[in-house]
Amino acid sequence: MYVRSIESRVKKDLFQGKIVIIYGPRQVGKTTMIQNILREYDGKSKYFDCQSSVTHEFLIPDPKRVMEQFGDATLVALDEAQYVPEIGRVLKVFHDAYPAVQLLVTGSSAFDLANRTAESMAGRTREHVMFPLSVEEIVRADGMHNFLIGFESLLRFGSYPAIFGRGADAMTDDLRALQSSLLYKDILAIDGVHKPKILTNLLLALALQVGSEVSNGSLAKLLGTSIPTIERYVDILEKMFVIKRLYSLSRNPRVEIRRGYKIYFLDLGIRNSIIGNHEPLARRTDKGALFENFFVIERWKYLRAHSLGANVYFWRTTDQKEIDYVEESGGVLRGFECAFAGKSVATANRKFKGLYDNAADIQVITANNFVDFVT
Repeated sequence: MYVRSIESRVKKDLFQGKIVIIYGPRQVGKTTMIQNILREYDGKSKYFDCQSSVTHEFLIPDPKRVMEQFGDATLVALDEAQYVPEIGRVLKVFHDAYPAVQLLVTGSSAFDLANRTAESMAGRTREHVMFPLSVEEIVRADGMHNFLIGFESLLRFGSYPAIFGRGADAMTDDLRALQSSLLYKDILAIDGVHKPKILTNLLLALALQVGSEVSNGSLAKLLGTSIPTIERYVDILEKMFVIKRLYSLSRNPRVEIRRGYKIYFLDLGIRNSIIGNHEPLARRTDKGALFENFFVIERWKYLRAHSLGANVYFWRTTDQKEIDYVEESGGVLRGFECAFAGKSVATANRKFKGLYDNAADIQVITANNFVDFVT
């Protein structure tokens, strides 16, 4: 059992007069965590699986019927709430009718659930996002020595809690099943997603270009579709917690690129399943891209887990000087260059600091020091 960093923040928000919503991809551990919380209110809590039509039957006509049936509950959990038709109205009526009852809601689709609750729930919610296991959570549970022994597995199979740490064959099969559920049960169920072949090809194209600059125009041309279609599908993939976009830092347009973005996958197991490659790193040509993806996402998780507000970018000049990942916080720009074995960044460092007076020296992130930056 891994203690999730988000759990303490969720508990802090309970009984503060707000509906608490936890977003996160399928199988990331949302149900396990909320059931742990419900056990602390044993006898005063109720759990509903919103994928069940039985739950819909008493929620949709009138949410008040829930409390007529379970009048002693002070904490009510609605799991995978995006499956409830008119979920925004349901939550609003319930919250307004029973302000003393805490609603704890989860959803695998930030795109779907947030769109259907945004207008009706304005000012009534506290929202959190749950990701696959972080380095910090694994080290805390398993110890640094065991983590380092199994580090390569994270780059090959990712860190979904129900998959992490099993045998290679089992993890491969589980990731294939999870990928199928993600594509065909969740994303294709979203209203307006009518082109499964383009979506599948887009995911493959993005998976093969991890850490590289892409643009909606280039992707549209590659896949033979329109730029608006690419924009919509990339937006959905980000809000469904499949990918994260990193935009360029550009405040000197004469020397810095301004268009395009880089794509990273929130879980490398899913990325590798999409391209059908879970081979050991020694036999791979993409290990540099894997390591960069791993560090950028783990650093991002770390910032969110510790409420460290920062704007994040990549940086590249027209003469091809570049920094993989840049953070801006407290008036300082910090650059991070990812390289398994290390490399010189002297030229890029001079260029970057010449353009930005508030830039710190670039940190080179390697397999030997990355843990210092994500725990």
